Amino acid sequence: MSLSYLCRRGTCGRLFQSRIVSQSLVVTPNLQRRAQTARWIARAIALLICALVIVRAITVSLAEGYPLTFWASQLVNGLVLGGVYALVALGYTLVYGILLMINFAHGEVMMIGGVAGFFALQLAQALGWMRGPAGLVAVALLIVMGIGMIGAMLTGVTLERIAYRPLRNAPRLVPLISAIGASLFLQYSVLLVFGVSPLVYQRPALISGGFRIGPVFIPYTGLIIFVTSLALMGALFVIVQRTRLGRAMRAVAADRDTAALMGVDVNQIITFTFLLGSALAGAAGVMLGFHNSVIKFNSGFIPGLKAFTAAVMGGIGNIPGAMVGALVLGIAESIGPSALGIPAEYKDIIAFVLLVLVLIFRPQGLLGEALAEKKV
Repeated sequence: MSLSYLCRRGTCGRLFQSRIVSQSLVVTPNLQRRAQTARWIARAIALLICALVIVRAITVSLAEGYPLTFWASQLVNGLVLGGVYALVALGYTLVYGILLMINFAHGEVMMIGGVAGFFALQLAQALGWMRGPAGLVAVALLIVMGIGMIGAMLTGVTLERIAYRPLRNAPRLVPLISAIGASLFLQYSVLLVFGVSPLVYQRPALISGGFRIGPVFIPYTGLIIFVTSLALMGALFVIVQRTRLGRAMRAVAADRDTAALMGVDVNQIITFTFLLGSALAGAAGVMLGFHNSVIKFNSGFIPGLKAFTAAVMGGIGNIPGAMVGALVLGIAESIGPSALGIPAEYKDIIAFVLLVLVLIFRPQGLLGEALAEKKV
């Protein structure tokens, strides 16, 4: 029987397909075994690194003789730092989930919120609101935070309209370069307008000082940052998962074109996403100003990078993941230098080494990415 006859009858194609199937049946188990072996090797290396870090921490602790109260204080500092990172990381997560774009100007949006909050605080002090009864001071502080959030929201929406919307259909590298340019523009605009000297936040007596739980001192500003970050994350999660706007945001994140065909105003949803993320960053800027007592033109750059690191560590696009990644990063930065016996100036190295390890051993993040299958 000739080959041409077999091909005319379709037998040639069936023979070819059967050969491919038989080869795939041989190759697939080999690939699965190799993948399984690679996973086991990665887990073994990760466990080895963790064991070395634990041994080093125990050795340093015994040598230095740190008391338990020292570690408790460092843990409190880490939770406060993680709360700030979380509020900024949520903005990264929201924008990336919708547009698959990293808004590297988000740290500067936080800084603008802190600057707006500073001038609102100056006005409140001039009006005497910060010297009144506790109720009036609390309302004034909420107004200061609200004005800081509004300033950040206006900045974020303006960036989206001017720097990002015209490049929405461009290759991914183009909006990324635009975001870096916007970050530098905001930094040096504030530098030119307000100078290099930091803007000093004057805390009212209501939030000055702190309290003790046993021997551990907890500042009021630190408690406010941590509780507020948890509350805002919970509110954001409810908005995204339980409201009509949240459903529209998830629809745009899944498939922008199909969502538009179903009647969703894509531009409005993207603007609302920037509003939400910028509001959280503005709140973080005001609270960081009260906690550190100063805000200046580059105050948002390093926290912005750390918040991006936290978002990637927790799982980009995952709202609880951003919070978990931020808290892990804040605690690691606070405890890491003392535990490893290295100078505190090296805490940035710890943060970015953690990012590299997560990208190597668990690239989807601690809680996994939350992206639509079509985008992945």
